[in-house]
Amino acid sequence: MKQLLELFLTFAKVGVTTFGGGYAMLPILQREVVEKKNWATEEELMDYYAIGQCTPGIIAVNTATFIGYRYMGILGGTIATLGVVFPSIIIITIIAMFLNNFAEIELVQHALAGVRICVCALIFDSVIKLGKKSLIDNRCIIIFLVVLGLAVLTPVSPIIIIVLAGAAGCLLKPEAKKGGAK
Repeated sequence: MKQLLELFLTFAKVGVTTFGGGYAMLPILQREVVEKKNWATEEELMDYYAIGQCTPGIIAVNTATFIGYRYMGILGGTIATLGVVFPSIIIITIIAMFLNNFAEIELVQHALAGVRICVCALIFDSVIKLGKKSLIDNRCIIIFLVVLGLAVLTPVSPIIIIVLAGAAGCLLKPEAKKGGAK
């Protein structure tokens, strides 16, 4: 029971301190789940995060579910999921009750603009950290550049880009192993 409470509270902490969605939560997840709790390694967290992006639903919820499941099975996945969404449910309910009264206030608009800038910085930080762990050889760099080009310069669906990147990883990685064995 103590472990379940710890799981819930850890993901509630992630949920309450994550502004800006799944991308902004990565640094917080790294600190809480990898560094403090040792529930996952950096590589495992990146894998859960990548899978969370590819599966239907919210990245934060999917990632919490994967980590909770790995740590404590189905019940752990459920508790972690509830933990990460609970703060949002409370905060959104409170905001919805008062939003119409405050949305037009100039100070609130400026505060939200500041939060958006902060979220951009957190996402950029996550990109840098993921890049350092993911761009490990020339093949990975090529896949990254092609994906970046497709995402920025074309209207190709992110789903198609993810599938193509996964296929490229499968096709190119065996080549690297064959080449290394020669």
